[in-house]
Amino acid sequence: MAKVVLAYSGGLDTSVAIRWIKEQYNLDVITVTIDIGNARDLSAIAARAEKIGSVKALVVDGRDDFVRYFVWPALQAGAIYEGEYPLATALARPLIARLLVDIAHAEGAIAVAHGCTGKGNDQVRFDVAINTLAPEIKIIAPVREWSMTRDNEIAYATEHHIPIQVTNASPYSVDQNLWGRSIECGILEDPWAEPPEEVYDWTANPDLSKLSSEPPPEPTYIEITFKEGIPIALNGEDIDGVTLIETLNKLAGGYGIGRIDHIENRLVGIKSREVYEAPAAVVLHDAHRALEGLTLSRDQARFKQVIATEYAHLIYNGQWYSALHQDLAAYVYSTQRFVSGVVRMKLSYGHCIVVGRKSEYSLYNHSLATYDSGDQFDHNAALGFIKLWGLPLTTQAQAQLLPEISLNGNLLKGPVN
Repeated sequence: MAKVVLAYSGGLDTSVAIRWIKEQYNLDVITVTIDIGNARDLSAIAARAEKIGSVKALVVDGRDDFVRYFVWPALQAGAIYEGEYPLATALARPLIARLLVDIAHAEGAIAVAHGCTGKGNDQVRFDVAINTLAPEIKIIAPVREWSMTRDNEIAYATEHHIPIQVTNASPYSVDQNLWGRSIECGILEDPWAEPPEEVYDWTANPDLSKLSSEPPPEPTYIEITFKEGIPIALNGEDIDGVTLIETLNKLAGGYGIGRIDHIENRLVGIKSREVYEAPAAVVLHDAHRALEGLTLSRDQARFKQVIATEYAHLIYNGQWYSALHQDLAAYVYSTQRFVSGVVRMKLSYGHCIVVGRKSEYSLYNHSLATYDSGDQFDHNAALGFIKLWGLPLTTQAQAQLLPEISLNGNLLKGPVN
């Protein structure tokens, strides 16, 4: 019998999909569960897939590849969607798509399947990536095709004795990996409602009034070492990427750092309310940005903000496997050649702030910046600089604006309708 490879999370959508694909397409289902820091019992998930009806349940450790080839490039780029979202879920999708295609080829499958809905971003990310990498492979998206509501899915699972953890009493949809945790559905669909504490799992409540009788933890200082824009050490000790992110998620999360409540513009044209937890991402982006402030010139930093925005959009919009990405990545890599050094961060309850940074490639020159003795800045040169800098404004004012003022009065008045 022909086979399909299903990206299997163990959740409601993909658990129901195993049975549904068999019924609708008469295909044997091979499930693939990819470990990207999901903090789940992967062997139990694989066993559940086989119990539901998969002919093979594969588990793949993708954590190192996720960090090395997806998270770190996004960090180097400073990619944060709409200034809020560190793109945890979006960054995982091109990796999952690539692994689905690789496994489909290895298993001789004619199709791949995912559990995305018809109005989410992930369907675009998966479909575009898969079609780019392997246009000959058919894509099946059960949730999008069957148009079931969440309640319908729960009823279907109950009717067919499919073991699930989601109930009508706990309606949240959660996706998580090393770089972040996203929560949606339920009460969160009301943008006026404050997210209940039960939706959070990685972060302590940053509201001091909600603490128990125990005092809040004392602030702590950490030092993060970067080499060419990639963090390589914590507090002076070399550390691999996976361990570093896991450590910072636990440490910063314990201070209530990393909660994000965002009204997001989805690629499919709707606004959605998204709640995220990303302690390590928040800390590392802040630290990386501080080090760039020390090592990039003003014009480099200004233009890189433009590139960071474009980079974030291409990740969010599912364009990882594109020529545009290759072009932007080449620029980002060039900017990171001298982004090496150490950043000292202070973690306190609900806050992380940069309190120090140093680099052998620093563009900060104390003798030029200081107002104390040792000042080597040529103050006399400022007069000529100011005259030349303001020359275009002076010229235009004399030719256009000053005559206008004499005729019509105050230059600061707004246009008259």
